Amino acid sequence: MSDNTTVIRRAIRYGIVLTVAVLVIGGIVGYLVGGIPGLVSALVGTALTAVFMGLTAVSFVVASRVAKLPEGIGVYYGIILGTFLLKLIVFLVLVFSFRGASWLNPTVFGFTVIAAVLGTLVVDGLAVARTRVPYVDVSLPGAAPAPPNKSPHDS
Repeated sequence: MSDNTTVIRRAIRYGIVLTVAVLVIGGIVGYLVGGIPGLVSALVGTALTAVFMGLTAVSFVVASRVAKLPEGIGVYYGIILGTFLLKLIVFLVLVFSFRGASWLNPTVFGFTVIAAVLGTLVVDGLAVARTRVPYVDVSLPGAAPAPPNKSPHDS
């Protein structure tokens, strides 16, 4: 399993825990503050955040498979940036379309999304910090030699 996949799997696991926590806490607080519209707003904000976290994870997986690093670093970051821009556009479209909705409490929705986004930053940071990623590819004494990294230009 590649180190990139290990980080992504850990981030997804932590993200699921975060999503459930935001769902429960946001739902309870949303209901207490805004009644049913507050509850619905917290649920919509949590669902939106969960979908966006999933898109982020998928974009990293797709980018690492499509772009063979280090040669494809531009393609890799193009996929990541493209996904970010797509999420930003979708978020803005949803926010503007929800603006006048009577079934939505904009304050609860906003605070739920902000809490979830800040939580995902913490979750992603923890996933990276707790995953051991080697800096170099070396052979230790007594171990089989590491295969050399070949670029397509070496053939």
